[in-house]
Amino acid sequence: MDMRIGRRVSRGMLPLLALQTFSEYYRSERKPPITAALIAANTLIYLRPAFLEPFIPPIDEVWFNPHLILKYKDLKRFFLSPFYHIGEPHLVYNMLSLLWKGFQLETAIGSVEFASMVASLLALSQGITLMLSKSLLLFFDYERAYYNEYAVGFSGVLFAMKVVLNARSEDYSYVHGVIVPSRYAAWAELVLIQMLVPGVSFLGHLGGVLAGLLYLRLKGTNSGSNPLTILIRGLTRAANWPLKFLRHLFRFQRGRISGRGTVGGNRAGNTAQSGVWRCQACTYDNPDLLTLCEMCGTGRTGNGLSSLQWNHDSDDIPLDELRRRRINRFGRW
Repeated sequence: MDMRIGRRVSRGMLPLLALQTFSEYYRSERKPPITAALIAANTLIYLRPAFLEPFIPPIDEVWFNPHLILKYKDLKRFFLSPFYHIGEPHLVYNMLSLLWKGFQLETAIGSVEFASMVASLLALSQGITLMLSKSLLLFFDYERAYYNEYAVGFSGVLFAMKVVLNARSEDYSYVHGVIVPSRYAAWAELVLIQMLVPGVSFLGHLGGVLAGLLYLRLKGTNSGSNPLTILIRGLTRAANWPLKFLRHLFRFQRGRISGRGTVGGNRAGNTAQSGVWRCQACTYDNPDLLTLCEMCGTGRTGNGLSSLQWNHDSDDIPLDELRRRRINRFGRW
């Protein structure tokens, strides 16, 4: 659960987490590596060992605060805040929940798909929480309640994972002593936790539930593809679009287009086209149905214009001059 600013209290619960994790992995035939890595990462960030101290920002720099994220474009707060916890009970509760949900999901869909799903749910839950906070500020002026709230913890992702895990379940679940249909367990837990633990971030949990629903919708409308894969594919296409546009822009024929044929194109390429013949006088490519050149009137066999088009004596006119007059007569240049 996402706890707001409070004093860190150590109750010696980390050995319990270690024992439970070791027991689950020892008994299971399949040992999900991504789930183990996530638990280890959250625990190491909380413990802050000396060798990692230079690489782990302090918690004051990573609180999820909508005002600071939007004002300073602080992506560090956006992406790192789920991995920080303010106390051992906070950490252990979330990690035990991650252990149970991660085991079921990762063994069912595979490690690669599970890693992609966690990344998608993290980005979606954080983004939805941010939009909800900003919307409440704009429309209802809820600045103190949500827009300036400080929160950390992995529970937004856990709520989203709970939605995905129980989406098609027909069973019933116990949620803090209350029996509810499993598909509505995340909603019931959202309300009950807020009632039992008033200090939690309601908006962060709600963002997780909505992220799970959005993930399922995106996955269902894209033939089962992972939303993160779809996003990466879309960004790749967007990046390649300018190159495709330029390639299409400069893909032109060297010849000059005129009417139904071409003048001055590649000789070998154009004559190879079906239904086209080349005039021997002016090199114009004509449709196969024509017996006279559409440009200069020369016959297809190259023996000059027909008597219907030219009835004057052209035997005394040089060939170049005759060709020029024919072209000028048709006004194609």
